[in-house]
Amino acid sequence: MHPQLEVLLQIQDLKGQQRELAEGDDARQVEAEEFHMNVEDALRAIDQKLEELEGELDPPIRARYKRMSRSYHRVVVPVIGGNCFGCFVSIPTSVSSDIRSNDRIHHCENCGRFLYVIG
Repeated sequence: MHPQLEVLLQIQDLKGQQRELAEGDDARQVEAEEFHMNVEDALRAIDQKLEELEGELDPPIRARYKRMSRSYHRVVVPVIGGNCFGCFVSIPTSVSSDIRSNDRIHHCENCGRFLYVIG
């Protein structure tokens, strides 16, 4: 898998965890009580790691990611059955066959999200 794509997936995963901690009162309570964890400290640690990971992205990829993340929670989506699982539009066959190796960065021509193939 392309190293930049791996970083994008890590960022997306951390942002999801960050949203859960920041928005879910029940989750915060469970984290604090069961795991004896300070949620604010955890959020700061996630912010720090996100900043570090975003610094690893090439400038054009980082700019596209930041722009796309203003519109979508999931900026990196799989291609399953030839369809983008962000907008569910069919990916052209030529692009779909090129994506299979995940060795280059691709994006959906319809919604602009970064694409990868599972398996």
